[in-house]
Amino acid sequence: MITDKEREDILKFVETEATEGEILDDTTVKKLVLNFEKKALKNREMRIKFPDQPEKFMDSEIDLHEALQDLSAVATVPDQYPLLVELKCINSLLELLSHDNTDISTKVVHLLQEFTDVDILHESEEGAEELIKALAEADAPALLLHNLARLDEQVPDERDAVHNTLGVIENITEFRPELCHEVAKQGFIQWILKRLRLKVPFDGNKLYATEILSILLQNTPENRKLLGELDGIDVLLQQLAFYKRHDPSGAEEQEAMENMFDTLCCALMEPANRDRFLRGEGLQLMNLMLREKKMSRNGSLKVLDHALAGPDGKDNCNKFVDILGLRTVFPLFMKTPKRKRLLTVDQHEEHVVSIIASMLRNCQGSQRQRLLAKFTENDLEKVDRLLELHFKYMDKVDRTEKEMEQDTEEIDDDAQYLKRLSGGLFTLQLIDRIILEVCTAGPPTIKQRVQRVLSLRGGSLKIIRHVMREYAGNLGDAGSEEWRQQEQQHILQLVDKF
Repeated sequence: MITDKEREDILKFVETEATEGEILDDTTVKKLVLNFEKKALKNREMRIKFPDQPEKFMDSEIDLHEALQDLSAVATVPDQYPLLVELKCINSLLELLSHDNTDISTKVVHLLQEFTDVDILHESEEGAEELIKALAEADAPALLLHNLARLDEQVPDERDAVHNTLGVIENITEFRPELCHEVAKQGFIQWILKRLRLKVPFDGNKLYATEILSILLQNTPENRKLLGELDGIDVLLQQLAFYKRHDPSGAEEQEAMENMFDTLCCALMEPANRDRFLRGEGLQLMNLMLREKKMSRNGSLKVLDHALAGPDGKDNCNKFVDILGLRTVFPLFMKTPKRKRLLTVDQHEEHVVSIIASMLRNCQGSQRQRLLAKFTENDLEKVDRLLELHFKYMDKVDRTEKEMEQDTEEIDDDAQYLKRLSGGLFTLQLIDRIILEVCTAGPPTIKQRVQRVLSLRGGSLKIIRHVMREYAGNLGDAGSEEWRQQEQQHILQLVDKF
């Protein structure tokens, strides 16, 4: 045990040490950069002079490594980044990514990861701007990728360097999201897909790779297209197929699985990827996952919802009925599963009713007939369930609206509508949409049951009509203008018939 006096002495020593160290002003930074440039030049000369005699250039390499270590002090003062850029230090560092000795290139990657740390970047707007601009102009992602290709993840330092490389990519795209397209164009999506396919035990780098892939696709439509062209849909389906019968082995692997499901959902926003998903038997896989009752059931439900939605979901909807998907979806509609549920009850119900609404909109001919027939089975139990959900979400919307009335904050109509949508209205619209479709297209017994239950519970057809008119007036920007108009007319015709 150390005494209080000793503890005090140590604290004092640490405090004075910290202040006596050099303060990183312009002069100090210039000194550090100059020292680094000198050591790099010396090392290059020695390597050219004695290419086959490592003992002759070894010392210069150790010096270079130390100079790089010294430079990491600048990572704590982002105000000095513009000076680093001005002194062309960033370019010199990037050149070292192709150094023959991977110890040097991994050190550089580590340094870049420190420089681009997002918390540090936010301390200095100007410093961050300059640094990221310099990295982008020098095609840093391509150079980092070139280095990645030669790293061996069996070696701990090189495995860390892979992780740090992904860290740099995450940092620069978080700070400047528009760089996502550049990063992908320079080959990162290809590398990630290759890394996912590696037959190695699950590790932190695989998790990180799934995370970066998800970031690259999130708000960048060009990258969704690119993923499809690189057979990424097949790679994701192959990776996810493992979870059909196995649950992830821990929290990290579960996160990686969810990242892959999210990436797939994102990719399906690109119409061409819906066809690839269909041809790659994505529907069959999702259907099996829903039946197996493993953790993957949650992700597969979200993916199905994305695959069947909107005007581009037509082929997938008809195919889903053909592969007996109705037998899988309707039990989930009737009863929300209790075990292994990662989605909340509301999220689960939203996805299931969205899937059924998409099928009612997109299925034709015999597929549509099979779908409508579901609602007449077992003494119309599905119609009763529809109404049970209708009342549940009506109540939610009422509560949301009451909260909004009490909220003194002034918000415009659009914001109010969005608040109501997330407060239950979105799911209510889907449910009422299904009620309209089955009442107008199904046998009269369905509508009679709807009217009976509504009047028993104090509801009315008028409320459903009102919900659907509002829905028709606020159709989002999915699909083309032409599709929106057709959709609007279709709903208003249903309301009139109802």
